[in-house]
Amino acid sequence: MEKTKNIMSEVVKKIQPLKTTSETTEFYHYIENIISNMDKSKEKKKTIGILGYTGEGKTTLLNALLGKRYLLPSGCIGVCTAVVTQVEANLTDHNYTAEIEVISKEEWETQLKDLLSIKKSQSKDKNKDLTDDAIEKITALYGTDAKDKTFEELKKIDIPVFANNKKDVSCIEVSEFASELKRYVQHNTSSTGHWYWPLVKSVKIKIPDCRELLEHIVLVDLPGSGDCNKTRAAMWKSKLRDCCSVWILSNINRAINNKDAWEMLNHCYQDMVQAGECRDFNFICTKSDEMDPGEYNSTLEKQIPEDKNQMTNCILHRNKHAKETLEKSFENSEFKNENIHLQVFTVSSKAFFNHNLGVRRDDTEIPKLQDVLKKINKSINQELSRNYIKEASGVLSLIQSFQLDRRKRMAEADMKKGLLLNLEKALEKLEYQFDMLRCFLDKGLSDGVDKSEKSCLDDAKEIISPDLPQGQGGFRKILQDLCRNGGSHESKAWKRNIDLNKCLAKHMYENMNPRFNLIFPVNTKTGISVQELIDKFSIIQPDTANPPSLILQYINKFIKSQEDKLKELLKHEVVNKKKEIYTSVEATIQNAMASCYEEAAEKTGEGSTKEKQRILKTRIESLKPDIFRNAKKGVLIKTNELMEYIKKSMEFVLKKLIQYSFAKAIQNTMCDVSKEIEELEKLSAQLTDNTG
Repeated sequence: MEKTKNIMSEVVKKIQPLKTTSETTEFYHYIENIISNMDKSKEKKKTIGILGYTGEGKTTLLNALLGKRYLLPSGCIGVCTAVVTQVEANLTDHNYTAEIEVISKEEWETQLKDLLSIKKSQSKDKNKDLTDDAIEKITALYGTDAKDKTFEELKKIDIPVFANNKKDVSCIEVSEFASELKRYVQHNTSSTGHWYWPLVKSVKIKIPDCRELLEHIVLVDLPGSGDCNKTRAAMWKSKLRDCCSVWILSNINRAINNKDAWEMLNHCYQDMVQAGECRDFNFICTKSDEMDPGEYNSTLEKQIPEDKNQMTNCILHRNKHAKETLEKSFENSEFKNENIHLQVFTVSSKAFFNHNLGVRRDDTEIPKLQDVLKKINKSINQELSRNYIKEASGVLSLIQSFQLDRRKRMAEADMKKGLLLNLEKALEKLEYQFDMLRCFLDKGLSDGVDKSEKSCLDDAKEIISPDLPQGQGGFRKILQDLCRNGGSHESKAWKRNIDLNKCLAKHMYENMNPRFNLIFPVNTKTGISVQELIDKFSIIQPDTANPPSLILQYINKFIKSQEDKLKELLKHEVVNKKKEIYTSVEATIQNAMASCYEEAAEKTGEGSTKEKQRILKTRIESLKPDIFRNAKKGVLIKTNELMEYIKKSMEFVLKKLIQYSFAKAIQNTMCDVSKEIEELEKLSAQLTDNTG
């Protein structure tokens, strides 16, 4: 791509002397702007999410992938279960850097009051996990003697990171970087205070010298459950919806039989697919080197021989069994979808570095995961190069068209008229197709409204007044947090998400999803999707596709290249906007319930739980005639806004293309770029050979 950029830079210099009139100046400014935007345009980095509970080996996996054993301190990834941690390449220098963002002092003080309240609670439904979590956070930040201090005493203690609400780390040496980082991201059970992980909202880590792996990729930790901080939860969901792929991590001993990973996936699936852009899952069984051959052999019908290779053979046998079991589970699961693909990896990060553990480097499957990243990076680089050469070739074709004899203008006039007519017809057709899609979506939403109005109160009671299983105490605190947090609570104690807004939106989504998935699919052709309608849109129709003159062929090539670029930009916009459209259902419900949550959260003391329940049920009953209709209206408004944006963008950009392609005032300016066109054709052929 650098060669193409150099060619275009020389072309920009070449056209400078041609700006002799206001018309030619305007035209060549237009050309320069296109070339300038070509240099600025970059493919959005692909986000790969990593799902898994703390202790599943995320940190050691990332260290192995990056080939640096002690790069990230143990427990760095997923240490504070709701923190978004992302790892990407440092492409500017050779430093290891981290941008650590913390919650505000005000947010922490609100949390601190809750933590102290949990710690001191004498309630009969007091939950030990919640209490331990509260003590752990307080002592991490303030030290072990903080357990007996009051809120006012703790509030007076100076916390340096609140000064800027962030901490930047930059080191040349790996060991120094890990040492600097750990105080902000690592648990320390013998804490003497000043360990800041309870305050951390997000961590962005940049690693040098890993361009081949992470040039176009961001790895993001997406923990499955955690604390209920609203800011962190919003960031978590935002990152989840950006994932094009998700890696689900689980210790190999638990992966085969434990349902936690599948439950975690179930919790996230809607945000990843309908409200996101996830195309595939990789199930990664970690710690495959942790093996007791004797114990494992005792579980097998056919024993593995006791020889020098027994350890390796047992590991490989279990790896194969794990893959077969998980692949079968996926095939029989609700997640099985022709558009979603699953791969299973059995990895050993420790054995990747330690060859004495009896596992060959390739059998650790770390190289396989590295190849996944390399393949994605290579594919993106090739796509960027192809698109750049294609657009550059189109621009040069337009410039060259003015080098040729344009005195016979009848054919040009006819072609211009034909293109404008094609644009008008294509826009009319697109409007008709969009109208059909709006009606199609409307029907599903209307069914959702009817079902929601009938069953919303009964559905809500399952969260507001649940029949609790034995041992799942702490509901008073959970309901309080749910109200304070706008209707949702990430329960570490119950290991699941409790979300009243999502519960109320359930039937809207159930009836909307089949139609929404056809209109806004992630990775497939449905025959009616918005992306496919954009793809099919073109002003280059059979009557203008093969013009008789070389001039018109050049013009056609330019228009086609710019039209294709516009369509790609619009398809990216569709992916972004469909997330907003989909989540608007739940957002509308949450906004309508907001004042109710605030009112319920203010109720404290004896009998407050029943009063909270009464307030919530009463509000849902009073809102149900309007809340779901408003949610439907919001979806249709946002869908219509997207469709109008697509049509207006098509009309504005393509009319401008036609205008400049047939600019009469440029006919006498001369700029021969035939050699540059030949060079680009050679580069394009080379790229095709390399990727073929």
